[in-house]
Amino acid sequence: MGAPTVTFFFEIASTYSYLSVMTADAEAEARGVSLIWRPFLLGPIFRAIHGVMDSPFNAQPEKGRYMWRDVERRATRLGLPFRRPSTFPRNPLLAARVSCGALREPSGKEVVRAIYRANFAEGRDIADEATLRAIVAEAGADPDRLLEAARSEAIKAELRANTEEARVLGIFGAPSFVVGEELYWGSDRLHDALDHALGV
Repeated sequence: MGAPTVTFFFEIASTYSYLSVMTADAEAEARGVSLIWRPFLLGPIFRAIHGVMDSPFNAQPEKGRYMWRDVERRATRLGLPFRRPSTFPRNPLLAARVSCGALREPSGKEVVRAIYRANFAEGRDIADEATLRAIVAEAGADPDRLLEAARSEAIKAELRANTEEARVLGIFGAPSFVVGEELYWGSDRLHDALDHALGV
């Protein structure tokens, strides 16, 4: 019998997903749980729920101010560098497609982490193809192969399927963790998801 699993839905432009992408695997592995990584897009879900594509953190300034300070505090506690991007949210489409392709390869998670690090620690524009190409190369992967894959119908369909799966599951924010029919929203809910996966 294999290790219990938790499906980990993350959005490239999501601040709280940054915290989870950088730390969740280590926490899960320490408890003998396997995380299944699923990049998806929040934009279409926000449009369906709120009728807008923009982040609720922009639509509600008070909530946005709290979020930036909260992420800064939590990043410090986790030992993660953090810099508020000059544009928020950056267009995540190409980076999300690259992530889908990267996760088919052994180095995939490091590519995803490098993309998040570039956006939320280094102030780089992950929506820019040349910048994204450099990030992929720095992570030790082949940018030509991953950018070509990102333009393929197969990868586009995979990202659409992930987003539709998230919508059907009732996901409304990122990161989200799914165990069976149970949904756990937020980077601070990973422990609850792991407990449920382990039957604790």
